Amino acid sequence: MQLLVSPRDLAEVTSALSADIVDIKNPLEGSLGANFPWVIRAARGMTQKPLSAAIGDYDFKPGGASLAAYGAATAGADYIKAGLKFEGREKAREFIRAVVRGVREEYDDRKVVIAAYSDFGRLGSISPMEIPAIAHEEGADVVMIDTGMKDGRSTFDFMDEATLRSFVDESRELGLQTAIAGSLAFRHLDTLRRIGPDIVGVRGMVCEGGREGSIRPELVEKALRLVR
Repeated sequence: MQLLVSPRDLAEVTSALSADIVDIKNPLEGSLGANFPWVIRAARGMTQKPLSAAIGDYDFKPGGASLAAYGAATAGADYIKAGLKFEGREKAREFIRAVVRGVREEYDDRKVVIAAYSDFGRLGSISPMEIPAIAHEEGADVVMIDTGMKDGRSTFDFMDEATLRSFVDESRELGLQTAIAGSLAFRHLDTLRRIGPDIVGVRGMVCEGGREGSIRPELVEKALRLVR
């Protein structure tokens, strides 16, 4: 498994550089809140490691998402990550197609990450279990499970180990990479190793004082040891 750590600014990027993937986002704008293109561009100059950028938790707005995806790719992100905060398989299909096209018309080497939410029931959004087949058919590269509402409850409060393993196994059979995030704690890492996603995404776990605190390099190193 690889460790993805989500800094909110350039000072935190410095603290997150030992992670396998550095993921630029803005927690103040949501679970997958978008940061500024100049922050992505500056972070790109700070590391040769894969750089991810969240572009938002989206209602059904494929045009806005495709434009944001293009902007994140242009700013230097290797992974462009969008969240589906709406219901409907056909809407999901149209949305994913637009995001993929927004990236791929100019950047063939970038990866599109499609995220759905483990707490979809309380959000009224599409289930993560519906995403792998659609993402595969529309040309995305990675499917992700996160929590949409950040209130301290984790992905494991909404989906059990067997369900998460099914998500990972189905996605892998389709040739997709997988990522699991969502208010994860150190106590979850043993279970995640059994489940075996390609990527584990964290922020609060490696912050002093939780998600709203600051990333600590020693906590990133601890998470890396446990993930590996």
